[in-house]
Amino acid sequence: MTQPLRRNDSDWNFNSETPVNQYIISNREAHMTSSIRTVVIPVAGLGTRFLPATKAVSKEMLPVVDRPLIQYAVEEAISAGISQFVFVVSTESSLVDKHFARNAELEEVLNQNNKRKEMNAVRNSTLSKECMHFVVQDKPLGLGHAVLCAKEYAQEDYFAVILPDDLVLNNISCLKQMVEVHHAYSGSVLAIEEVDRSRVNCYGIVVPGTVENDVVRIAGIVEKPQPDSAPSNLAAIGRYVLSRQIFALLEEQRSDMGGEIQLTDSINELADSESVRALKFQGTRYDCGTKAGYVAANIAYALNNPEIADQIAEFIYGKGRKLP
Repeated sequence: MTQPLRRNDSDWNFNSETPVNQYIISNREAHMTSSIRTVVIPVAGLGTRFLPATKAVSKEMLPVVDRPLIQYAVEEAISAGISQFVFVVSTESSLVDKHFARNAELEEVLNQNNKRKEMNAVRNSTLSKECMHFVVQDKPLGLGHAVLCAKEYAQEDYFAVILPDDLVLNNISCLKQMVEVHHAYSGSVLAIEEVDRSRVNCYGIVVPGTVENDVVRIAGIVEKPQPDSAPSNLAAIGRYVLSRQIFALLEEQRSDMGGEIQLTDSINELADSESVRALKFQGTRYDCGTKAGYVAANIAYALNNPEIADQIAEFIYGKGRKLP
Protein backbone atom coordinates (compact mmCIF):
# COMPACT_ATOMS: atom_id res chain seq x y z
CA MET A 1 0.00 0.00 0.00
CA THR A 2 1.10 3.56 -0.56
CA GLN A 3 1.77 5.95 2.29
CA PRO A 4 -1.12 7.95 3.76
CA LEU A 5 -2.37 10.93 1.82
CA ARG A 6 -1.15 14.18 3.32
CA ARG A 7 -2.16 17.74 2.68
CA ASN A 8 0.57 20.25 1.84
CA ASP A 9 0.06 23.94 1.21
CA SER A 10 -2.24 23.58 -1.77
CA ASP A 11 -1.85 20.08 -3.14
CA TRP A 12 -2.34 16.50 -2.06
CA ASN A 13 0.94 14.59 -2.06
CA PHE A 14 1.43 10.84 -2.16
CA ASN A 15 4.48 8.72 -1.64
CA SER A 16 4.05 5.63 -3.80
CA GLU A 17 6.30 3.20 -5.57
CA THR A 18 6.28 2.67 -9.30
CA PRO A 19 5.95 -1.10 -9.67
CA VAL A 20 5.76 -3.00 -12.95
CA ASN A 21 4.11 -6.21 -14.02
CA GLN A 22 3.74 -8.75 -16.75
CA TYR A 23 0.34 -8.97 -18.38
CA ILE A 24 -2.30 -11.24 -16.86
CA ILE A 25 -4.51 -13.33 -19.13
CA SER A 26 -6.53 -15.14 -16.46
CA ASN A 27 -6.93 -15.11 -12.70
CA ARG A 28 -9.24 -17.80 -11.30
CA GLU A 29 -8.92 -16.53 -7.74
CA ALA A 30 -10.11 -13.08 -8.83
CA HIS A 31 -13.07 -14.62 -10.62
CA MET A 32 -14.05 -16.41 -7.43
CA THR A 33 -13.89 -13.41 -5.13
CA SER A 34 -14.96 -10.40 -7.20
CA SER A 35 -18.59 -9.30 -7.14
CA ILE A 36 -18.04 -7.06 -10.18
CA ARG A 37 -18.48 -9.08 -13.36
CA THR A 38 -19.00 -6.50 -16.10
CA VAL A 39 -16.73 -3.87 -17.60
CA VAL A 40 -17.72 -1.16 -20.06
CA ILE A 41 -14.94 -0.25 -22.50
CA PRO A 42 -15.74 2.84 -24.62
CA VAL A 43 -13.88 2.69 -27.96
CA ALA A 44 -16.05 4.85 -30.20
CA GLY A 45 -13.59 7.73 -30.54
CA LEU A 46 -12.21 8.73 -33.92
CA GLY A 47 -8.60 8.99 -32.79
CA THR A 48 -8.08 12.26 -34.65
CA ARG A 49 -4.81 13.01 -32.83
CA PHE A 50 -3.25 10.00 -34.53
CA LEU A 51 -4.37 10.58 -38.10
CA PRO A 52 -3.53 9.26 -40.63
CA ALA A 53 -2.59 6.15 -38.58
CA THR A 54 -6.20 5.87 -37.38
CA LYS A 55 -7.78 6.44 -40.78
CA ALA A 56 -8.26 2.70 -41.31
CA VAL A 57 -7.20 1.27 -37.92
CA SER A 58 -9.09 2.41 -34.83
CA LYS A 59 -7.06 3.93 -32.00
CA GLU A 60 -7.72 1.11 -29.55
CA MET A 61 -6.01 -1.26 -32.01
CA LEU A 62 -2.73 0.66 -31.99
CA PRO A 63 -0.02 -1.59 -30.52
CA VAL A 64 2.12 -0.99 -27.47
CA VAL A 65 5.11 -3.28 -28.08
CA ASP A 66 3.31 -6.52 -29.01
CA ARG A 67 -0.40 -6.11 -28.35
CA PRO A 68 -3.07 -3.47 -28.99
CA LEU A 69 -4.32 -1.08 -26.33
CA ILE A 70 -7.67 -2.85 -26.20
CA GLN A 71 -6.00 -6.11 -25.16
CA TYR A 72 -4.26 -4.45 -22.24
CA ALA A 73 -7.67 -3.18 -21.09
CA VAL A 74 -9.21 -6.65 -21.32
CA GLU A 75 -6.27 -8.28 -19.52
CA GLU A 76 -6.55 -5.74 -16.71
CA ALA A 77 -10.26 -6.41 -16.38
CA ILE A 78 -9.75 -10.18 -16.28
CA SER A 79 -7.17 -9.78 -13.53
CA ALA A 80 -9.87 -8.01 -11.46
CA GLY A 81 -12.39 -10.83 -11.91
CA ILE A 82 -14.33 -9.44 -14.87
CA SER A 83 -16.09 -11.99 -17.09
CA GLN A 84 -18.39 -9.83 -19.25
CA PHE A 85 -17.08 -7.20 -21.66
CA VAL A 86 -19.23 -4.46 -23.15
CA PHE A 87 -17.47 -2.62 -25.98
CA VAL A 88 -19.04 0.71 -26.96
CA VAL A 89 -18.08 1.11 -30.62
CA SER A 90 -18.78 3.66 -33.33
CA THR A 91 -20.01 1.28 -36.04
CA GLU A 92 -21.39 -2.24 -36.30
CA SER A 93 -18.13 -3.37 -37.90
CA SER A 94 -15.35 -3.40 -35.32
CA LEU A 95 -11.78 -4.68 -35.40
CA VAL A 96 -12.17 -5.38 -31.69
CA ASP A 97 -14.49 -8.30 -32.46
CA LYS A 98 -12.07 -9.68 -35.03
CA HIS A 99 -9.08 -9.32 -32.71
CA PHE A 100 -10.65 -11.33 -29.88
CA ALA A 101 -12.31 -13.93 -32.11
CA ARG A 102 -10.76 -17.37 -32.62
CA ASN A 103 -8.53 -17.64 -35.69
CA ALA A 104 -8.20 -21.37 -36.20
CA GLU A 105 -6.48 -21.01 -39.57
CA LEU A 106 -3.72 -18.81 -38.13
CA GLU A 107 -3.29 -21.16 -35.18
CA GLU A 108 -2.91 -24.11 -37.53
CA VAL A 109 -0.24 -22.34 -39.59
CA LEU A 110 1.68 -21.43 -36.44
CA ASN A 111 1.36 -24.97 -35.16
CA GLN A 112 2.62 -26.47 -38.41
CA ASN A 113 5.64 -24.17 -38.26
CA ASN A 114 6.28 -25.12 -34.63
CA LYS A 115 5.73 -21.53 -33.48
CA ARG A 116 4.27 -22.53 -30.15
CA LYS A 117 4.98 -19.27 -28.39
CA GLU A 118 3.23 -17.25 -31.10
CA MET A 119 0.33 -19.72 -31.17
CA ASN A 120 -0.15 -19.39 -27.41
CA ALA A 121 -0.09 -15.59 -27.73
CA VAL A 122 -2.86 -15.78 -30.32
CA ARG A 123 -4.93 -18.17 -28.23
CA ASN A 124 -4.48 -16.06 -25.12
CA SER A 125 -5.96 -13.05 -26.94
CA THR A 126 -9.21 -14.91 -27.60
CA LEU A 127 -12.50 -14.22 -25.82
CA SER A 128 -15.63 -16.33 -26.12
CA LYS A 129 -18.57 -14.84 -28.01
CA GLU A 130 -20.74 -15.30 -24.92
CA CYS A 131 -18.71 -12.82 -22.89
CA MET A 132 -18.45 -10.08 -25.54
CA HIS A 133 -21.19 -7.52 -26.17
CA PHE A 134 -21.08 -4.67 -28.66
CA VAL A 135 -23.11 -1.47 -28.45
CA VAL A 136 -22.99 1.28 -31.08
CA GLN A 137 -22.60 4.91 -30.04
CA ASP A 138 -23.48 6.50 -33.36
CA LYS A 139 -22.70 10.07 -32.30
CA PRO A 140 -19.77 11.43 -30.21
CA LEU A 141 -21.89 12.64 -27.30
CA GLY A 142 -19.35 12.23 -24.52
CA LEU A 143 -18.15 9.60 -22.07
CA GLY A 144 -21.33 9.77 -20.01
CA HIS A 145 -23.40 8.94 -23.08
CA ALA A 146 -21.03 6.09 -23.99
CA VAL A 147 -21.48 4.55 -20.53
CA LEU A 148 -25.25 5.01 -20.75
CA CYS A 149 -25.27 3.08 -24.04
CA ALA A 150 -24.12 0.00 -22.09
CA LYS A 151 -26.99 0.08 -19.58
CA GLU A 152 -28.66 -3.06 -20.94
CA TYR A 153 -25.59 -5.19 -20.27
CA ALA A 154 -24.54 -3.86 -16.85
CA GLN A 155 -27.17 -5.48 -14.65
CA GLU A 156 -25.23 -5.97 -11.39
CA ASP A 157 -25.28 -3.42 -8.58
CA TYR A 158 -21.79 -2.27 -9.58
CA PHE A 159 -19.81 -2.42 -12.81
CA ALA A 160 -16.43 -1.21 -14.04
CA VAL A 161 -15.35 1.20 -16.76
CA ILE A 162 -11.92 1.16 -18.42
CA LEU A 163 -10.70 3.72 -20.95
CA PRO A 164 -7.97 2.00 -23.03
CA ASP A 165 -6.26 5.36 -23.64
CA ASP A 166 -5.05 5.25 -20.04
CA LEU A 167 -2.48 2.48 -19.77
CA VAL A 168 -1.25 1.72 -16.25
CA LEU A 169 1.99 -0.21 -15.66
CA ASN A 170 2.06 -1.87 -12.25
CA ASN A 171 2.41 -5.04 -10.15
CA ILE A 172 -1.27 -5.29 -9.28
CA SER A 173 -3.61 -4.07 -11.98
CA CYS A 174 -5.24 -0.71 -11.36
CA LEU A 175 -8.77 -2.10 -11.60
CA LYS A 176 -7.97 -4.95 -9.23
CA GLN A 177 -6.75 -2.41 -6.66
CA MET A 178 -10.02 -0.52 -7.10
CA VAL A 179 -12.14 -3.66 -6.70
CA GLU A 180 -10.32 -4.35 -3.43
CA VAL A 181 -11.22 -0.85 -2.22
CA HIS A 182 -14.83 -1.45 -3.28
CA HIS A 183 -14.91 -4.65 -1.23
CA ALA A 184 -13.42 -2.86 1.77
CA TYR A 185 -15.66 0.21 1.77
CA SER A 186 -18.55 -0.57 -0.61
CA GLY A 187 -19.72 2.16 -2.96
CA SER A 188 -18.25 3.55 -6.15
CA VAL A 189 -14.52 4.02 -6.66
CA LEU A 190 -12.52 6.31 -8.97
CA ALA A 191 -8.83 6.03 -9.80
CA ILE A 192 -6.95 9.30 -9.23
CA GLU A 193 -3.46 10.67 -9.56
CA GLU A 194 -1.74 13.94 -8.79
CA VAL A 195 -1.28 16.24 -11.75
CA ASP A 196 0.53 19.53 -12.12
CA ARG A 197 -1.68 22.48 -11.19
CA SER A 198 -1.22 23.93 -14.64
CA ARG A 199 -2.98 20.88 -16.16
CA VAL A 200 -6.02 20.49 -13.90
CA ASN A 201 -8.18 22.00 -16.66
CA CYS A 202 -7.63 18.80 -18.66
CA TYR A 203 -9.28 16.50 -16.10
CA GLY A 204 -12.15 15.88 -13.76
CA ILE A 205 -10.75 17.09 -10.42
CA VAL A 206 -11.81 15.55 -7.12
CA VAL A 207 -13.19 17.63 -4.24
CA PRO A 208 -11.53 15.70 -1.40
CA GLY A 209 -13.24 14.81 1.85
CA THR A 210 -11.96 12.45 4.53
CA VAL A 211 -8.74 10.52 3.87
CA GLU A 212 -7.76 7.03 5.01
CA ASN A 213 -4.39 5.77 3.80
CA ASP A 214 -4.50 6.14 0.00
CA VAL A 215 -8.30 6.25 -0.20
CA VAL A 216 -10.17 9.57 -0.34
CA ARG A 217 -13.88 9.89 0.24
CA ILE A 218 -14.88 12.51 -2.28
CA ALA A 219 -17.31 15.35 -1.70
CA GLY A 220 -17.66 15.94 -5.43
CA ILE A 221 -15.82 16.24 -8.71
CA VAL A 222 -15.38 19.25 -10.98
CA GLU A 223 -14.91 18.87 -14.73
CA LYS A 224 -11.86 20.72 -16.08
CA PRO A 225 -11.63 23.59 -13.56
CA GLN A 226 -9.24 26.49 -14.00
CA PRO A 227 -6.01 26.15 -11.98
CA ASP A 228 -6.83 29.06 -9.67
CA SER A 229 -10.22 27.62 -8.73
CA ALA A 230 -9.50 23.86 -8.69
CA PRO A 231 -10.45 22.15 -5.39
CA SER A 232 -7.29 19.97 -5.52
CA ASN A 233 -4.80 18.57 -7.98
CA LEU A 234 -6.26 15.05 -7.79
CA ALA A 235 -7.34 14.05 -11.28
CA ALA A 236 -9.66 11.19 -12.19
CA ILE A 237 -8.21 8.90 -14.85
CA GLY A 238 -9.92 6.33 -17.05
CA ARG A 239 -10.83 3.75 -14.39
CA TYR A 240 -14.15 3.58 -12.54
CA VAL A 241 -16.18 1.22 -10.39
CA LEU A 242 -19.69 2.62 -10.51
CA SER A 243 -23.03 2.00 -8.90
CA ARG A 244 -25.79 1.14 -11.35
CA GLN A 245 -27.57 4.21 -10.01
CA ILE A 246 -25.33 6.18 -12.35
CA PHE A 247 -27.54 5.20 -15.29
CA ALA A 248 -30.58 6.99 -13.85
CA LEU A 249 -28.47 10.08 -13.29
CA LEU A 250 -27.03 9.93 -16.81
CA GLU A 251 -30.51 9.67 -18.29
CA GLU A 252 -31.46 12.91 -16.55
CA GLN A 253 -28.11 14.60 -17.15
CA ARG A 254 -28.21 17.73 -19.29
CA SER A 255 -25.59 17.98 -22.00
CA ASP A 256 -22.86 20.60 -21.68
CA MET A 257 -22.27 23.52 -24.03
CA GLY A 258 -20.47 21.19 -26.42
CA GLY A 259 -23.49 18.89 -26.58
CA GLU A 260 -21.81 16.12 -24.57
CA ILE A 261 -23.01 14.26 -21.49
CA GLN A 262 -20.19 14.32 -18.97
CA LEU A 263 -19.72 11.30 -16.71
CA THR A 264 -18.18 13.52 -14.03
CA ASP A 265 -21.41 15.51 -13.71
CA SER A 266 -23.37 12.37 -12.83
CA ILE A 267 -20.63 11.13 -10.50
CA ASN A 268 -20.88 14.48 -8.74
CA GLU A 269 -24.60 13.89 -8.19
CA LEU A 270 -23.95 10.29 -7.16
CA ALA A 271 -21.64 11.52 -4.40
CA ASP A 272 -24.57 13.46 -2.93
CA SER A 273 -26.59 10.30 -2.35
CA GLU A 274 -24.10 7.48 -1.73
CA SER A 275 -20.48 6.73 -0.95
CA VAL A 276 -17.96 7.54 -3.66
CA ARG A 277 -14.27 7.09 -2.97
CA ALA A 278 -11.12 7.74 -4.94
CA LEU A 279 -8.00 5.60 -4.89
CA LYS A 280 -4.47 6.82 -5.51
CA PHE A 281 -3.45 3.64 -7.29
CA GLN A 282 0.00 2.12 -7.36
CA GLY A 283 1.58 2.23 -10.78
CA THR A 284 2.45 4.61 -13.58
CA ARG A 285 -0.17 5.90 -16.00
CA TYR A 286 0.59 6.62 -19.64
CA ASP A 287 -1.87 8.77 -21.56
CA CYS A 288 -1.96 6.94 -24.88
CA GLY A 289 -4.51 9.42 -26.17
CA THR A 290 -1.57 11.73 -26.86
CA LYS A 291 1.41 11.08 -29.12
CA ALA A 292 3.93 11.77 -26.35
CA GLY A 293 2.14 9.49 -23.90
CA TYR A 294 1.80 6.74 -26.49
CA VAL A 295 5.51 6.83 -27.33
CA ALA A 296 6.40 6.91 -23.61
CA ALA A 297 4.19 3.85 -23.01
CA ASN A 298 5.97 1.93 -25.76
CA ILE A 299 9.34 2.75 -24.23
CA ALA A 300 8.26 1.85 -20.69
CA TYR A 301 6.63 -1.42 -21.71
CA ALA A 302 9.61 -2.30 -23.91
CA LEU A 303 11.98 -1.75 -20.99
CA ASN A 304 9.72 -4.02 -18.94
CA ASN A 305 9.83 -6.80 -21.55
CA PRO A 306 12.69 -9.19 -20.75
CA GLU A 307 13.03 -10.23 -24.39
CA ILE A 308 13.96 -6.78 -25.63
CA ALA A 309 14.70 -4.68 -22.53
CA ASP A 310 18.50 -4.76 -22.88
CA GLN A 311 18.36 -3.87 -26.58
CA ILE A 312 16.06 -0.93 -25.92
CA ALA A 313 18.16 0.23 -22.97
CA GLU A 314 21.26 0.15 -25.14
CA PHE A 315 19.50 2.13 -27.84
CA ILE A 316 18.32 4.77 -25.33
CA TYR A 317 21.27 5.00 -22.98
CA GLY A 318 24.16 4.05 -25.24
CA LYS A 319 26.14 1.03 -26.35
CA GLY A 320 27.11 -1.35 -23.59
CA ARG A 321 24.43 -0.06 -21.21
CA LYS A 322 21.96 -2.60 -19.90
CA LEU A 323 19.24 -2.54 -17.31
CA PRO A 324 20.24 -3.92 -13.88
